[in-house]
Amino acid sequence: MTTTTPNKKPNFGAILIITTAVVINLLIAKAMANWSYSWFPPQASSAAPYVDDLFALETGIGSFIFFGCTGLMGWVVLFNRADKYDESDGDPIEGNTKLEITWTIIPLVTVFLIATYSMNVNMKLQTLGPKHKYTIGTDPTVLMEADPIADVGPIDVIARQWSWEFIYPDGVHSSELHLPIDQRVNFRMISKDVLHSFFVPAFRLKQDIIPGSIISYSLTPTKEGRFRLRDAMFSGAYFSQNQTDVIVESPQAFADWLEITARQPLQPGLDPGRPLYDRRLARGNRGWATVPPAPAPMVNDPGDPSIPHDA
Repeated sequence: MTTTTPNKKPNFGAILIITTAVVINLLIAKAMANWSYSWFPPQASSAAPYVDDLFALETGIGSFIFFGCTGLMGWVVLFNRADKYDESDGDPIEGNTKLEITWTIIPLVTVFLIATYSMNVNMKLQTLGPKHKYTIGTDPTVLMEADPIADVGPIDVIARQWSWEFIYPDGVHSSELHLPIDQRVNFRMISKDVLHSFFVPAFRLKQDIIPGSIISYSLTPTKEGRFRLRDAMFSGAYFSQNQTDVIVESPQAFADWLEITARQPLQPGLDPGRPLYDRRLARGNRGWATVPPAPAPMVNDPGDPSIPHDA
């Protein structure tokens, strides 16, 4: 008695459907990756394109996985659903070594590729904006050498509950940060009380400012405009109001501003948390306990918070 082995011909219909679905999914993932660039403020620093490219890559991969899984579930619900009264279990796939190897290797390779690309981006950002941490009281000559290739600086960035103060090398004080375009700027970041965070979304850069330390940090603005600086670290009741503007301008406009501002007398700078604190006192100082805002910094240029910012 002879037995015949069934002829397993390729199911070209299934191959065509799967191929078409994968191609459509790739196109959707590519479109989502391109779309993700519009979710951010304009790119205003040399670091921004690298951050956006990494986010776009992760968005594209995530979209491919999401739409692939949901598309498969939708196909099963529409075309492979069980009969109305069928309560039996589906066919087991346990023991399918090829399938198990496939769904182990593909995620593993994908994660390693994302990790490798992320590390490369992080190394690039460290080159574009090097960071060093020093203890308060460090020799000033050491701080001056923190970024020897900086074109401007160091500019002291002083964070308080809840205001910003910027001190330029020529002694000018301001409540808004002025920077020249396409020039590498070095900052010395200092906190006068608690933990704060220097975050400019248009720059795609965020740096925590640690009490008792001086953070040397550099960046290069690449787009003229007025961008928002936010305190991204919870530092008390009015930390969300601890915002000011970063004005990126031409080198000549920056030099002119420094010259004009240096002749201005010191006056109280921006103190965005004060109105909310005064309103709290007027209402009986009720609610969660909080500290009163620090006095407004004395600056040559308090800025103009009424001017709309670009991002």
